[in-house]
Amino acid sequence: ETVDGDYQTFKSKDGAYIREHFFGKYPETAALVEDWSDEKIWNLRRGGHDIRKVYTTFKRATEVKGQPTCLLVKTVKGYGMGTSGEGQNTSHQQKKMDVEQLRAMRDRFKIPVSDEDLPKAPFVTLNNAQKAYLSDRRKELGGAFPARISESPKLEIPALSAFDGQLKSSGDREISTTMAFVRILTTLLRDKKIGKQVVPIVPDESRTFGMEGLFRSVGIYNPLGQNYTPQDADQMMFYKESADGQVLQEGINEAGAMADWIAAATSYSNHGVPMVPFYIYYSMFGFQRIGDLAWAAGDSRARGFMLGGTAGRTTLNGEGLQHEDGHSHILAGTIPNCISYDPTFSYEVAVIVQHGLQRMFVDQEDVYFYLTLMNENYQHPDMPMGA
Repeated sequence: ETVDGDYQTFKSKDGAYIREHFFGKYPETAALVEDWSDEKIWNLRRGGHDIRKVYTTFKRATEVKGQPTCLLVKTVKGYGMGTSGEGQNTSHQQKKMDVEQLRAMRDRFKIPVSDEDLPKAPFVTLNNAQKAYLSDRRKELGGAFPARISESPKLEIPALSAFDGQLKSSGDREISTTMAFVRILTTLLRDKKIGKQVVPIVPDESRTFGMEGLFRSVGIYNPLGQNYTPQDADQMMFYKESADGQVLQEGINEAGAMADWIAAATSYSNHGVPMVPFYIYYSMFGFQRIGDLAWAAGDSRARGFMLGGTAGRTTLNGEGLQHEDGHSHILAGTIPNCISYDPTFSYEVAVIVQHGLQRMFVDQEDVYFYLTLMNENYQHPDMPMGA
């Protein structure tokens, strides 16, 4: 019955106020503190400011196995500011403290500053033990300055000839650039040098893109494995989940899928392990929906491929204008290190992907590639001589 707003108000008042309005609600709680001074009541700390409670809570949380853990830590807004801002809505705008407020803070936290020096608000001098402790902790965290690994092991990428099937004419057969890409992706997944580092990521629409063949060949990642019988279990390309699956199938969750992609696309720097993520989605639900994350990916120097499927103003008419993307390249163009292409033929898709692999995972350029893919079927020519 005591809500967060009440707790904030308590800390903006004093011990007498807390005695009356918190403990004084019931005779039983009032009796608990009847022999306490107002100062002792005031000095009651929230759990988030109790060093032993915080340590114990985190220790117990790290020991929990087999289930997620959530810590709810209650703290005080403007803790330690006293009358200058503790528990007050204006504490974020507080820029100054007068001498009496500084003195109260000094006394409260036992800060070694004399009355004479107090008006100067000097930096506190640490003793040798404190200095040694802070220095050791900082060394464990990697040093005094943030550092970023920009080099990682180069990948042995396949030659363009590995995609020979997409460099040749489709003949009388009509295919889409989406189908051409799936064949390229399948080739990469089978590659003995980099196949295990390829990360296909899809928010819900694997079958729309003709990717269901990957369910059987590499599987959908689920740390718990296949814990149910899928509806299509009697089919060859059923919805196969496994603990060692490679496809990240994220449901209708573009933000989550993009978070997966950023994690894989920055793995070369964060973990020294270059991964090759391919995030394929309906292009209308890309930069228009996760634009901030796409910009963050550029800031993070992500390396990987984003693929906007079902692109174009004439695609998926049966589902309405919501899918008809003709402008995602304008949004992609606002991100300096996003290299975008709108290929028409299968050989172009193959060349762009192989070129992207070279730039990102051999030359180690801090760029990522965006390709739009269509679902219209038509005949594809040979790659022109000299192209």
